[in-house]
Amino acid sequence: MNTDAAEVTGRIEHTVLGPETTPDDVIAVLDAAIEYGLRACIPPCYLELADGYAPTVPLSTVVGFPHGQHTTATKVAEAEDAWEEGADELDVVINVGRLKADEREAVTDEIEEVVAAVPIPVKVIVETPLLSDEGEKRLAAECALEADADYLKTATGFSDGGATVPDVELLAEYMPVKASGGIGSWEEMEAMLDAGAERIGASSGDVIAREYLDQHETATREDVSGWDD
Repeated sequence: MNTDAAEVTGRIEHTVLGPETTPDDVIAVLDAAIEYGLRACIPPCYLELADGYAPTVPLSTVVGFPHGQHTTATKVAEAEDAWEEGADELDVVINVGRLKADEREAVTDEIEEVVAAVPIPVKVIVETPLLSDEGEKRLAAECALEADADYLKTATGFSDGGATVPDVELLAEYMPVKASGGIGSWEEMEAMLDAGAERIGASSGDVIAREYLDQHETATREDVSGWDD
């Protein structure tokens, strides 16, 4: 894989987070990550397994998942434990109910406590499908920005809907974005990148990578053929 291709596939977080996820499922994701140069996003209970099996694969895990209604102390403890178990990055679910109640200070303070608890990047999952208007989405982004988080992430994938181009464009006004939820092809990933996303989270990360690499290889061959002419 050349440098340009590796840069693209390295923006994919190949994800397995369902309630029935087994150790074998995690190993399969890690094998694909190794093959295609992907990142991986896995449940926190499998971090030790993953870190031992594939120490070179960048690992993300989730905190307060999937509803975000854990207490702040619980989220902080989860974050600290995940970091100690080998996580390289954390995806923390915002408290959507408090956000909708316009409890800006409470939402910001909670994110800030999680960010302060660990020395690794923190992505804030704002769950855009549950936010009814632009104002709520901007409030979520502002809270994450004030709390010194590193990324905004569109969705958990466990509510109705997922990443959309308009939502990515809006969130990208504030900080780097991980587009997640409903992205299953290279065409869809490319649209998210064009909208401003820096990362993609997808359970079909391996499929997306293969599609991209196939197109990249075809384009490279055509370029080389053109030079020969």
